[in-house]
Amino acid sequence: MKDYEEIVAFLDQWGCFQKAVFFLLCASIIPNGFGAFNLVFLTDVPDHHCFVPDLNLSEEWRKSIIPKTVLNGKQELSRCSRYRLDVVQNLSDGGFIPGRDINLTDLEEERCVDGWSYSTDTYLSNVVTEFDLVCSNQWAQPFTTSVFFIGVLVGSFFSGQLSDRYGRKPILFATMAAQTIFTFAQVFSTSWTMFVILLFFNGLGQISNFVAALVLGAELLTGNVRILYSSMGTCLGFAVGYILLPVVAYFLRDWKSLLMALSLPCLAYIPLWWLLPESPRWLLSQGRVKEAEAVIRKAARWNKVQAPTGIFETYSVKETKSDKEPSSVLDLFRNSSIRITTLVLCLVSFAMTTGYYSLSFNTAQLHADPYVSCFIAAVVEIPAYVSSWIALRFLPRRLSVSGTLILGSLPLFVLLLVPEELFGVSLALEMVGKFAFTTGASLMFAYTTELYPTSLRNTATGTTTTVSRTGSCISPFLLSLGGYFSYLPYVTIGSLGAATAFVALLLPETFKQPLPETLQQMHERQRSKCPCIQKTEASEPVVLPDSPL
Repeated sequence: MKDYEEIVAFLDQWGCFQKAVFFLLCASIIPNGFGAFNLVFLTDVPDHHCFVPDLNLSEEWRKSIIPKTVLNGKQELSRCSRYRLDVVQNLSDGGFIPGRDINLTDLEEERCVDGWSYSTDTYLSNVVTEFDLVCSNQWAQPFTTSVFFIGVLVGSFFSGQLSDRYGRKPILFATMAAQTIFTFAQVFSTSWTMFVILLFFNGLGQISNFVAALVLGAELLTGNVRILYSSMGTCLGFAVGYILLPVVAYFLRDWKSLLMALSLPCLAYIPLWWLLPESPRWLLSQGRVKEAEAVIRKAARWNKVQAPTGIFETYSVKETKSDKEPSSVLDLFRNSSIRITTLVLCLVSFAMTTGYYSLSFNTAQLHADPYVSCFIAAVVEIPAYVSSWIALRFLPRRLSVSGTLILGSLPLFVLLLVPEELFGVSLALEMVGKFAFTTGASLMFAYTTELYPTSLRNTATGTTTTVSRTGSCISPFLLSLGGYFSYLPYVTIGSLGAATAFVALLLPETFKQPLPETLQQMHERQRSKCPCIQKTEASEPVVLPDSPL
């Protein structure tokens, strides 16, 4: 009796079919790079000060009506107050000269009751200028980003279970449609509340599309091609979108034009419905053998090879009752060894995601030009994904994951020792940290798909991604801790990463092993890799309980 990869070996690993699946799925992920970081520009705060109505003020008073404050050692115009307009109007009418006849520090100030005047040097408009998310409404800036990632979190949780129940392909295209439709709908937002509600639904499809494409490709491809796709292919698709984002934003500096430019091209993905197949592994797990054979025969025609008469006649998977029933997140916690794996994966993914998004949003502010800084942060991802592929190709998984966590954490502690005037050294250290966390985050996607069986693979990937997205939700507020102590975000991220590096060593090893098809195979793999479990369970038959604990 043969397993799946032995049966489809006649297709070869890199035929016309595999090439089409590889590149089409990578292309479907490009919009995720747009969506994940367009908030860098949409919620960036341009220079601003209180709006002064067109009154008959003297030139001297018009220049002096905004108080001056010192920020980071530089004198700037106050962003949230002005001298009382009625008092200034009377002084101007009386012919008094500010600074000579009147001491400005003695004048009473008022809030920006007439709104704000925003600089258009960088942006013609964005969400901040559209809905005045400054001063007393400044809390709405990080909250807007958090709402998006809460949508990502919810979408990750439900899409994984839906994909395991209804198939990889339908959920892939449903989440792509949600991402496109709600991004376009945001253009017509008439209030900040309406914008964040649409942003939440946009987030539902964001990472869910990525996870569905990742799992579909991991199950359609085999061998080294699967490793290449899971580690570098999908992530490079994301990186392409990330790199294109600042280029598009540079030429479209109005937020509505930018969102339209990022959403409408996604209509080009509609024909992919007729080109991409359903996962044969998933079809077999559902007992739909004829449909699975149809997919393989189609692949054989594309690759111009002869398929055997009964492709899956020798296919053998020892199924338990748990494998035949619809999967749910509770299946990840029914058995002690699987439960430990799930909890450790959640913690490691959380640490990776927190480090990745915190440093990504922070590096976008390291240069005076946000388009340049965003582009630099995006380009760093390319060598990180290449490193991820090399690690998956040649190194054990546990060593790779633990190593990237340590490599990402150490530079953040070294930053504490770097003098402020050595800005280039600080930038280099932070980019090393981002490089490491990006590599680790890419590793985790591939690692998770290798740990779980077909019936639970998407649920497990979605669940761990959901937990990890809490890290992206808190990232905007974690960065705001720098207002109390500039290095506090780095210390927090570094400490979390360093501690998690040791916990990651508890995970099972999957290097050079086939994908498990059943819960039984996953359990046996973990038992063979964990002496503590082997000792306690070796004398008893393996029974996977059918009811939640």
